[in-house]
Amino acid sequence: MHIAIAGNIGAGKTTLTQLLAKHYKWEAQLEDVVDNPYLDDFYNQMERWSFNLQVYFLNSRFRQVLQIRKSGKDIIQDRTIYEDANIFAPNLHAMGLMTNRDFDNYSSLFNLMESLVEAPDLLIYLRSSIPNLVNQIHKRGRDYENSISIDYLSRLNERYEAWIHGYNKGRLLIIDVDDLDFVENKEDLGGIINKIDAEINGLF
Repeated sequence: MHIAIAGNIGAGKTTLTQLLAKHYKWEAQLEDVVDNPYLDDFYNQMERWSFNLQVYFLNSRFRQVLQIRKSGKDIIQDRTIYEDANIFAPNLHAMGLMTNRDFDNYSSLFNLMESLVEAPDLLIYLRSSIPNLVNQIHKRGRDYENSISIDYLSRLNERYEAWIHGYNKGRLLIIDVDDLDFVENKEDLGGIINKIDAEINGLF
């Protein structure tokens, strides 16, 4: 079984992925942030490094999805291959931070990869307001995220909502995280687990 968690920067994807992996005894596949050689450069000079960064993420996630299906294990994945292509890359292109040539090249690569992978059995979307995202980003204190603007987060949120509205690749569970604290509050985590149980039971 392949479960994936989607959501904007700071929505709580990685934390929830780890908590659910522990609860269900699933294997967690986390986003490659630590070893990503482009992140620092990208946040300092977006226009120069946007294409490189997006191709790196695309390659990393494509490899992940192939391994997930091949492994035959129950896996929960932090962020999906679709978010790069439907949210992050088009947003950079629209902001003038990725050229038409690079965006067309990127889109062609994604379309090829998408034709070779299966969608997750269940997609969990963490919906969050901008103030909540900003709060979470400041709380975790990653240096390279200090320069993320509210405008950038707002643009991403709009694209996330549009993508989720039209998502039709499989089961979808939307969780509003603004009023939840699934780290400190066991009841909040329990509520999420109950919703996931209902969805998983519907898969069989």
